Amino acid sequence: MKRYLIERDLPGSGHEQRALKGAAATSNDALAKLAGKAQWVESFVADNKTFCVYLAESEAAVHEHAKLSGFPATKVTEVVTVISR
Repeated sequence: MKRYLIERDLPGSGHEQRALKGAAATSNDALAKLAGKAQWVESFVADNKTFCVYLAESEAAVHEHAKLSGFPATKVTEVVTVISR
């Protein structure tokens, strides 16, 4: 599986914590429909965006998740290397 960083434009997302819980449930339902083609790792919430890390078979699987969940994948970038301490 490849690692992808997904940028989503979601105005006000940083101020609607309750809505984020519902969004997570919707996302998990979409992932279940993909039958292992994509897996959520973690998300970072900013004022008007979220940045999500997914493992997926392909970029197409990431876009399919976006379509099924109704959450835009504004920008999808394949991660080629991870640097950590």
